[in-house]
Amino acid sequence: MKINRLPDTELEVMQALWSCRVPATRPEIEEIIKDTHPMATTTLLTLLTRLSDRGFIKIEKVGRSALYTPLVTKEDYLAKQSRRFLDTLCGGNIATFASALCSSGLTDEEIKQLRDLLDSDRL
Repeated sequence: MKINRLPDTELEVMQALWSCRVPATRPEIEEIIKDTHPMATTTLLTLLTRLSDRGFIKIEKVGRSALYTPLVTKEDYLAKQSRRFLDTLCGGNIATFASALCSSGLTDEEIKQLRDLLDSDRL
């Protein structure tokens, strides 16, 4: 399955849905994004419909309400977008990718964690 990059607002909705117990309701999603990305209910419903049209979520109508279930996991999305970043912006060069990652403002502790993950074969 090809996983395209989501626009920022749709990604915010997906991140909220990924953090919910699924299936989730609109109010549950709204509760998560209300402080960081407040939006009108109609806007949220439009974004949820777009995500469904793109194959990212399933919408199940239950009476006058709906339940929302992600069809793409957060891990799958991150993996595809990381690969896209590596290929597109770094020309597939892992050294360029690692240099960009380390120059992005990672703390010494974060770099140590990354090194430990690599050394222990957990990546």
